[in-house]
Amino acid sequence: MVKIGIVGAGNVGATAALYAAQKELGDIALIDVVDGIPQGKGLDMMEAGPVLGYDSAIEGSNDFAALEDAALVVVTAGLARKPGMDRLDLLKKNAEIITSVTENIVKYAPDSQILMVSNPLDVMTYIALKVSGFGRKRVYGQAGVLDCARYRSFVAMELGVSMEDTQAIILGGHGDTMVPIPRYTTVSGIPITELLPREAIDRIVQRTRDGGAEIVNYLKTGSAYYAPAASVVQMVESVLKGKNRVLPASVMLQGEYGLQDVCVGVPVKLGSAGIEEVIELALSDDERAALHASASVYQESLDELGI
Repeated sequence: MVKIGIVGAGNVGATAALYAAQKELGDIALIDVVDGIPQGKGLDMMEAGPVLGYDSAIEGSNDFAALEDAALVVVTAGLARKPGMDRLDLLKKNAEIITSVTENIVKYAPDSQILMVSNPLDVMTYIALKVSGFGRKRVYGQAGVLDCARYRSFVAMELGVSMEDTQAIILGGHGDTMVPIPRYTTVSGIPITELLPREAIDRIVQRTRDGGAEIVNYLKTGSAYYAPAASVVQMVESVLKGKNRVLPASVMLQGEYGLQDVCVGVPVKLGSAGIEEVIELALSDDERAALHASASVYQESLDELGI
């Protein structure tokens, strides 16, 4: 089986490992700096295999050498956001963590792709890309898939329809500056602009922007992990099976949408080589302005770090 590396055995990393094992996407190396945590969780998931019916091996380790020969490495390591904490508050500490993690990926899995999940997502994706030198096809971030999952679920809940029939596109950064596009949000191909009044759409869009914070406020001492992990695995599956799914991802833009040298969420074709294509949508002036405003937030963060 192909090997999948997952760095960070917290709730998101461990749940992603379980979902990936259930789909038998590959064998999994689960890495964490805390002694015993990846080993214990990995063994627990292995012991679930006979019941849930999968043969993927899950090896927990504190040693990055376990990433050797990994085809794709998912990075969930870093500090979690707490109530009242903005994603950008995490910036400097997580930048140090991601730099160290990326250096180890380069050392032990130099031919891999990197799927960034750690926050602030768009900034951490940029750091991993620059530190690794892998290029934008092989380093990208998971944000828009999660944001769209939340957006789609809220649309389905509002309309009382199947969640499977909803589709959406969200541009921009993973956070308060995300840019949902209602005219590209559909139910079985019908734009929600024809199904919902403006005020309902605005309410759903705002709830989507606040989606992570809403769960943090409920949990008090943690953040979301089921939907983030499911979103990770959708991307992993598209890469490892060469499915070429069209999904939103944080990717380095090189002139697309009028943006340069910044990672931000846009729709991409995601396949065996990673980012097979960046898809450039025709945006209205307001939509383009919102996307540029979102990108500027993360450019400011990079400037603060001196990158």
